[in-house]
Amino acid sequence: MLIKNGIIVDGTGNPWFKADVAISNGKISKVRNLGSAKAEKVIDAKGLIVAPGFIDIHTHSDFTLLINSRAESKIRQGVTMEVIGNCGSSAAPLNDDVRSELRKLTWLNIEGASLDLDWNTFGEYLDELQRKRPSVNVAALVGHGNIRILGMGLEMRTPKASELKKMKQILSECLDDGAFGMSTGLIYPPSCYASLDELVELSKIVAKKGGFYASHIRGEGDTLIDAVNEAIAIGENSGVPVQISHHKAAGSNNWGKVKTTLKMLRDARSRGVDVTCDVYPYTATSFGLASVLPPWVHDGGVDAIIKRLKSSEMREKIRRDMDEGVPGWSSPLKGVGWSNIFVVNSKKHSEYEGKNIEDLAKAAKTNPYDFAYDLLIDDETATSVIRFALNEDDVCMVLKSDLVAVGSDGYSLAAYGPLSKGKPHPRSYGTFARVFSKYVKEKEVLGLEEAVKKMTSLPARRLGIWDRGIIRPGAWADVTVFNFQNIGDVATFDNPHQYAKGISYVFVNGELTLDCGEHTGAGAGMVLRK
Repeated sequence: MLIKNGIIVDGTGNPWFKADVAISNGKISKVRNLGSAKAEKVIDAKGLIVAPGFIDIHTHSDFTLLINSRAESKIRQGVTMEVIGNCGSSAAPLNDDVRSELRKLTWLNIEGASLDLDWNTFGEYLDELQRKRPSVNVAALVGHGNIRILGMGLEMRTPKASELKKMKQILSECLDDGAFGMSTGLIYPPSCYASLDELVELSKIVAKKGGFYASHIRGEGDTLIDAVNEAIAIGENSGVPVQISHHKAAGSNNWGKVKTTLKMLRDARSRGVDVTCDVYPYTATSFGLASVLPPWVHDGGVDAIIKRLKSSEMREKIRRDMDEGVPGWSSPLKGVGWSNIFVVNSKKHSEYEGKNIEDLAKAAKTNPYDFAYDLLIDDETATSVIRFALNEDDVCMVLKSDLVAVGSDGYSLAAYGPLSKGKPHPRSYGTFARVFSKYVKEKEVLGLEEAVKKMTSLPARRLGIWDRGIIRPGAWADVTVFNFQNIGDVATFDNPHQYAKGISYVFVNGELTLDCGEHTGAGAGMVLRK
């Protein structure tokens, strides 16, 4: 392959330059003016940007890549690698308890998307994923939630010494199988039951084996400052590199706090703590509706949640705690309100998708709390929602920081088949293209070279990968070629299943996977192991 006449943005942050790029045996062989050199296929990239393939450092495609391995929504916005297993939940390791909880997920209940979940170990899952021949490369984290359930079940308590020892052993095995590190989701059960001491002890294992710790921190609203302090403390006390996931301040009463938290990260780095973060370019978040419930409601798993929600006495206590908060936890509704929470996916009520809970409750002649509780019961807690809770100035401030990579917090989806259902957050289709169109061209928050760096070499270095995320001889030929003038996101909250525009060609490990904006069907992605 030969890409001629392109404008090279090499991923390092250096100014662009003009050169040709030769690809041979899956890798970049030359980067210079190659004159009249011949190749099996020559692409004229005159006027186009030639960049490393984008690395999506924070995704949840653990199961969607098994349902449709073409990674349509990601390839079509230039992504050549996904980092999965985030927010404390991964597709492995499994036992019957984890399998039972996972089978209630929305993605595993969509018509045509059934999965057997017939693996147990982390290595077996990675083998299964490779057999699917994904169109993107994949690096996987192991979820702390999986480890905790395998080690001690779903109980809301401190692990016994023997249980913590078992959790360490499970974690060590996952890292040996190829996990790049461990993730936590400290607003989700069972990760939210873990103490600082537990997380430090487990992170010491990750540090020893050269991995990193990615965290959906314990609070992104009222408890944001304390939650960032905890993430820093985990790095400081264990020696593990820390990645704070999708950094934000949620709720109008917390807007502006990211100025403080970004300074906290910089101060921590001055003390030798390796802490960075990532961000997505939207002012809406997305999560499971069950996350609005206080942590104690989740004790014991899905069946226990439903039992509590069916009790009128428990409902009163749940609502009171949601309104007033409980120690160490603040409701995701604070500073937001039900009118800003929209249903994304519902197992039993697709007619609710795209509508906000306040309006749905009014139509049902009930209050939003009881409506939400009833919906969670009907969906076995698998309801997904979007929440408009962020401030645009905050998004710009975080995105501009040199400590921040770009990550979608989305999925590999497709505008056809089972993955085209519902009204998911448009970030799954538009994140990377949107950064260029809105934050480079329109708002001028970033320069072109800096934006590319945040999508390529910066996340590659966090992963400890040195031969990707850069245009240079010897690196793997993960390459994205795009029209800077035309690139942009098309997906909206009302109509999210729309592919980004402006991406012309994508190579994954040297294989042409997007040709003139169309997916070639290539499955050249590698499932990488640390």
